[in-house]
Amino acid sequence: MNEANSNKMRMIRYYLPALGWIILILFLCTMPVPAVKPTSWLDLIHLDKIVHFFLFGGTVILLAYGYHRQRGRVSTSGLFYLALFVTLYGLAIEFIQKYFTANRSFEIWDVVADGAGALAGALIFGLIGRRFLK
Repeated sequence: MNEANSNKMRMIRYYLPALGWIILILFLCTMPVPAVKPTSWLDLIHLDKIVHFFLFGGTVILLAYGYHRQRGRVSTSGLFYLALFVTLYGLAIEFIQKYFTANRSFEIWDVVADGAGALAGALIFGLIGRRFLK
């Protein structure tokens, strides 16, 4: 294996946790659901929005961690772009749900929860993550 390929493999390993998390989100968000959803108290507290918030916040944290491990630091603008990218990923998943999955639909509030989680993940990494990785 030449040196360029070796460097690429080392770079990829930093992002493996984030890649696994991204694939898990895609799997969970595209699973078919029953046509008739039973109403429960979980619907009242909008548990699915809370789940979206944490899934996408975790994605930003894992991507920022990988970038930090690779480059040694993540700038504030880099965190912003990660949050934007992850929010756009959430938007893409909503379109996938609308057009390619059974009994799923596009929900703008899921995108809002994705974006809020992504921004929270960027803030958490910016405020806390950097301190622990020094």
